Amino acid sequence: MSREYVLHDGKRGSALGVRVTPRASRNQIAAVMNDGTVKVHIASTASEEDINKELIAYLAEVLGVPKTRVEIVAGENGRDKLISILDMDVETAHQRIIAHID
Repeated sequence: MSREYVLHDGKRGSALGVRVTPRASRNQIAAVMNDGTVKVHIASTASEEDINKELIAYLAEVLGVPKTRVEIVAGENGRDKLISILDMDVETAHQRIIAHID
């Protein structure tokens, strides 16, 4: 069963669906899929917890926000995750993600 996420405005920020591919050669935004899910490659080969920490740090860098503003709200133990970005609207998040697609 595939989860479908789309970016949406929340009361305090925005949220996005992310599909993580670990063990990549480097951290990168690979693509935005048709359903709005952002494909992110993460270089970490360690535990799920370390991959999650690396994902948060990388997304904070891409979005230009402190790591404390980025949180995994669903899917901590899977490849598909729902990420909350506090104090950032959907359009800004979308533009910053698109600008980092390799």
